[in-house]
Amino acid sequence: MNRRKILYGGVAAAAGLAGAGAAWWKFQPREVDGVMPVVGAADAFWRSSFDTPDGNKLLMSSFRGKILLVNFWATWCPPCVAELPLLDGFFRENRDKNWQVVGLAVDQLGSVQTWLKTKPLSFPVGMAGLAGAELSKSLGNAVGGLPFTVVFGSSGEPLHRKTGKVLTEDLDLWTQLKQS
Repeated sequence: MNRRKILYGGVAAAAGLAGAGAAWWKFQPREVDGVMPVVGAADAFWRSSFDTPDGNKLLMSSFRGKILLVNFWATWCPPCVAELPLLDGFFRENRDKNWQVVGLAVDQLGSVQTWLKTKPLSFPVGMAGLAGAELSKSLGNAVGGLPFTVVFGSSGEPLHRKTGKVLTEDLDLWTQLKQS
């Protein structure tokens, strides 16, 4: 009888260790595109809100559950303004396919308002200001450069990141990603 109890105890301990190991592995931060995110950065992102150029609030939580492309940009950044028409076209083509696009301007309000008057965008724009640079770094922008784009799956986790100008090939790749 004692051997049986020892055997059952050993099996139970092994099962417990296996379960703890699986849980540890599942909840470890993962690299996306070779970049380790800051632990908790995605959760902090979803809790954030930004003023819009027209004075409203843009709540990131309102985009949760859909695929979201977030583009950090500025009016003084030539590759940023060059890619915005491509992102706007992508948004118009894919918004009915569960895709959302948000632009976060790492810029001053007046500059963004003036720019949007001449080149309006179909997707929402939030004013991230200088804090946007730190937010982008926490989401994996290792060099802190602009433009910087993050694609979040419908689960809220980052699926892909890119520093530099988005190309049509990037958008084609991202539409093929697993969407969760």
